[in-house]
Amino acid sequence: MNCISPPGAQPDWTSMTSELIAVDWGTSRFRAYRLDSAGKVLDRVSAEDGMSTVPAGGFAGVLERHCGAWMKASPDAPVLMAGMVGARNGWAEAAYAPCPASPKSLAEALLRIDDRISIVPGVIAHDETGPDVMRGEETLIFGTDVRNGLVCLPGTHSKWARVEDGVITGFATFMTGETYALYRQHSLLARLAAEPEDLTGFDDGLEAATDERGLLNRLFQARTRVLAGEMSGEKVGPYLSGLLINAEIEGAFKRYGADHLVTLVADGVLAKRYVSALRARGSAIEIIAPERAFLDGLSTLAAAR
Repeated sequence: MNCISPPGAQPDWTSMTSELIAVDWGTSRFRAYRLDSAGKVLDRVSAEDGMSTVPAGGFAGVLERHCGAWMKASPDAPVLMAGMVGARNGWAEAAYAPCPASPKSLAEALLRIDDRISIVPGVIAHDETGPDVMRGEETLIFGTDVRNGLVCLPGTHSKWARVEDGVITGFATFMTGETYALYRQHSLLARLAAEPEDLTGFDDGLEAATDERGLLNRLFQARTRVLAGEMSGEKVGPYLSGLLINAEIEGAFKRYGADHLVTLVADGVLAKRYVSALRARGSAIEIIAPERAFLDGLSTLAAAR
């Protein structure tokens, strides 16, 4: 399980059963699912064994601990992994596949660990603005089954992807979540923000983001509005969120146009905030839960080979 097959060698998917063991192995968490032939979840496991916590040479042991029983019960089921497990500091580095990327091109670029375990590669894009990369999000995008339109994946590093005829033809990353955390926790705004949050501040941030004087000025006004008594400390966090999310959407629409259906891969509070921001712009939105997109995406990639 620790040796890596020569580049280009692939599992014989046609000889395997239609069951699949799907692994979402990120930086901080390990999630795995046992799927039947229809993509139904038969069992699942979630643990704090993210890529960053696994010592060198320890990945096989983590997989065995969490999925060994499934692998023994279904010896023909392939194990397909996606996420940061394929990063440079992961189990093994799965080289980025080029963009445009289709399910078939990604399936053909799978990094084989042994005769049943493979890692989905990330995707790299080159355009006039420079290179961009994703690792894990490509699986979610294919799981949306979008044929034509924009797919938005909010998060620490939000992704916006353009899909044409089922192929990822371009994408861009926005450091929205990380920027929010930095300003909210480590800037002068952190000393003004108060709990519990007043969520009406989010709408104030959305509105402020439309001001042409620029994002950096709007950020500082999160402070001056409080000092002038125009905004409470409870609104600072939501205001900052609205400001940054709207700036992200503005950047994506300038890049890809605003006349597309936006498929949002998100849930919970984050989904609600993006829906509010997109609706304020008159966008048509479809929402897909991240777990469902992941499972459908890996199933699509397994079938594509």
